[in-house]
Amino acid sequence: MFEKIATAQYIVLIAHINPDADSLGAASAMYTHLMRLEKKVTLFCMTERVDSRLQFLPWFDKLRHTFPKSADLAMSFDCGAYKRLGTEVACPLINIDHHKSNEHYGEINVIDITAISTTQVLFDLFNQENIKINPKMATALYAGLLDDSHGFLAPKTDARSFKMAETLSRAKADIYESAEALFHKNSLAALRLKGLMFAQMQLHLDARVVVHLVSREMMEKSGAREVDCEAALEESTGLPHVEVALMLRENRNGKIKGSLRCSGAHDVEKLAALHGGGGHQHAAGFEVENENLEALSEKLITAIQKEI
Repeated sequence: MFEKIATAQYIVLIAHINPDADSLGAASAMYTHLMRLEKKVTLFCMTERVDSRLQFLPWFDKLRHTFPKSADLAMSFDCGAYKRLGTEVACPLINIDHHKSNEHYGEINVIDITAISTTQVLFDLFNQENIKINPKMATALYAGLLDDSHGFLAPKTDARSFKMAETLSRAKADIYESAEALFHKNSLAALRLKGLMFAQMQLHLDARVVVHLVSREMMEKSGAREVDCEAALEESTGLPHVEVALMLRENRNGKIKGSLRCSGAHDVEKLAALHGGGGHQHAAGFEVENENLEALSEKLITAIQKEI
């Protein structure tokens, strides 16, 4: 992989559509490394309205939304499916990820499903190559680790996670700013949407399953962004007896975005795969079209009932 980088003239680093701290953090860390190598590089994401909480990440202001045609190498981060890139990529592509459901669409695929985040995959690669991690890289890598581990509360959190956090702390990662931005900062629109979601929340199967149906009307009434839905979904898993949390959201393009979370031994990735999606055992998602929110919800509740 690093041999390919060494010979490239113009490299594009791709964060997936609606990027989170893991995808954009990994891309940001690589951006710093490539700048030190004096490479021509573009930080790219097709989504123009990126979550404002991620503004603390290094190089956020360098983010561009048009893929440069003259690039001779691209690298994607945390993109399990090719469609999550949001654009066609004609040049050679290096795919770095940690999803078990990754489609291996790259010319080179660096997939470590044991890693808790894509930034952990990149952290290991940097260490293997004896690449010094400076404070900007440390903050970007730590942000991805913190976000994907849900503040070190995810079931996959282990000694490897904390060892990485310790190393990045010693490398001067901005630990406080990362936690403050990711877990404490909210827009008024996000809080309004959360209120609407909890007001209309449904409980099924003896309160073991919680369902959120998010209509376009709710999104428009609150003024929230698509990413703002995730907070309520995550909080729902903390309700007593809840084993699986499901959210279905109507997108502007007419499609429905589904997100699943669970605790314990359940595997929501299998449920997402039934609708062409993927992710992880305890967090997965999918997107479908030509479906009705309520009808799709009923089908998924039936499928969930068979799994729990």
